[in-house]
Amino acid sequence: MNESERRNRRFSENFRKEKVRDLELGRVKIQDLCKQYQVSDMSVRRWIVKFSSMKEKKERLIVESQSDTVQLLELKNRVAELERVVGQKQLLIDFQQKMIELAEEEYRIDIKKKFSGGQLNTTGKAEK
Repeated sequence: MNESERRNRRFSENFRKEKVRDLELGRVKIQDLCKQYQVSDMSVRRWIVKFSSMKEKKERLIVESQSDTVQLLELKNRVAELERVVGQKQLLIDFQQKMIELAEEEYRIDIKKKFSGGQLNTTGKAEK
């Protein structure tokens, strides 16, 4: 089909609506429509803007691959696990601090002050 024949060609409204519906349902891709009917990418995108059912519902169509969905779920699960671990560690820290306070009261010694007296090296022992 030459250039002048392509310019004078018109697609019916029903045809365009049908093709947009096929796009929304994932039956066909924009590139496939362009090749099959020798229509520009921009024209197909205008059809989508004009005839998309998502436009009326004020919704967005989000297209993501199955692997993206699986990866997102794995990451959400990982975040939940890490939040759980952080919560457990915070409970342990709170418990230890309370135990130190009780020991200080019981033995009348400032444990925090004595313990934090020197810098710790990488082995965990206080340096002099």
